[in-house]
Amino acid sequence: MTPPLRLTWVQPEDLLGHELRQAQEDGRHPAAVAARWRRAGGPHSPHRAGASPHPASPYLRALSQDLLDELSDLPSGLTHKEPTDFARIQALCTADLSRKPGGVGAQPSPSGRGGSGEEAALHAAWLGRAAGCLLGKPVEKLPLKGIRQLAEATGNWPLTTWFTDRGLPPDLKAEYPWNRRSVSTSLAENIDGMPEDDDLNYPLLNLLLLQRHGRDFTTTDVARLWLDELPAGRTFTAERVAYRNLLDGIEPPHTARHRNPFREWIGALIRADVHGWTNPGAPGAAAEQAYRDAVLTHTANGVYAAMFTAAVIAEAATGRSDIHTCLRTGLTVVPPDSRLARAIHHAVQLAGQHEDFDRVVDELHATHSTYHWVHAVPNTALLAAALTHADGDFTASICRAVSGGWDTDSNGATAGSIAGLLAGAPEALPSRWTTPLKNRLATTIGDFDGTGFDTLAELTARLATRPSPPEAPHP
Repeated sequence: MTPPLRLTWVQPEDLLGHELRQAQEDGRHPAAVAARWRRAGGPHSPHRAGASPHPASPYLRALSQDLLDELSDLPSGLTHKEPTDFARIQALCTADLSRKPGGVGAQPSPSGRGGSGEEAALHAAWLGRAAGCLLGKPVEKLPLKGIRQLAEATGNWPLTTWFTDRGLPPDLKAEYPWNRRSVSTSLAENIDGMPEDDDLNYPLLNLLLLQRHGRDFTTTDVARLWLDELPAGRTFTAERVAYRNLLDGIEPPHTARHRNPFREWIGALIRADVHGWTNPGAPGAAAEQAYRDAVLTHTANGVYAAMFTAAVIAEAATGRSDIHTCLRTGLTVVPPDSRLARAIHHAVQLAGQHEDFDRVVDELHATHSTYHWVHAVPNTALLAAALTHADGDFTASICRAVSGGWDTDSNGATAGSIAGLLAGAPEALPSRWTTPLKNRLATTIGDFDGTGFDTLAELTARLATRPSPPEAPHP
């Protein structure tokens, strides 16, 4: 008998458990709804996977849909601290997020590198993003304890290079199996170019977005591009739900909220790099650009994580700031009393206090233990801690980000992008990270399959210097 197709991240009976957790986190009171679900025999959401193993009964499926809608109507006590409306975010932030014609943020400031120097830095950023992502792929979804034991068993702890299956005790391998989708492409002995990953697909999509629409793109432009160029099966969590919502005729930005319990997870953050790369020296403009992208799928802290990352990268792209200045700049575009801002401040403080990064990670995991492993708050905190502790060093940045667990490939990718940009040139990155990539990227996006990272850097540099249109859209 053919097993049922359990498409991940969209089954209503699984979404309900995630939405109950999301409601608790964002200041709603879901106890009555949770009690109804439990009395009906409704399951908890899967702990790490995207779908439970067995379909729910027709009754539970219908009930979960009704309860998802009921939960969305509950008022939140955090909206004054954590708005999604752009004007309200701007009112809370210290940075100028406007893109007025001729004003601050309308046109990126000179990067300080210029010409071939800017392209070399972008080349290093693309390579860094790929290497960091690839490092984290085989241990994605594994618990922190498993990541540490797998690395220790092969003499690679503290983490300094690729994970390997060579010499791994069979019992440990059985207890903590490598990520099944990545094991054939992402261990040291198997790497042959950069395999496809959503952490690289989204930067490619955003190159297309800016090529077609310029900096004046709208959230609807993002949606149309996805429908044209992004296979549905290459989406996950909030992006998959938003994609489904588009096919159901739901308009952006409502796509981010309708039966979408993943709207504060990490998905918008991993789409932010191009917005930062193409706005060197203009962190406010980069954040505003990231906002218009993010609200297709995310709200509140999910959006702030993208804005923060875009602003950090825009500052790093100047070639004049160290990582600590970049992180401080990123915080200027985040509402200061939000959970994300508080988590980043705490993480940076921890990284400055402890020489042993394992202690930093352990405290972060204890602090954020109630969050899902893909949520934006703990992952952005870990990213900030890893970058702070590494103090700009490329290898230390990606290894600390991955060794901290949670969403390992996404954190490694963003850390690699930022640290690569700060390094300034491909030759500044250790060859053990760049040589196995073979200047080749696999993807199902557009015509990019097999494209080299040098070509991607050239395309990105062109977009960074393209003049802004005379009018800027209202987000």
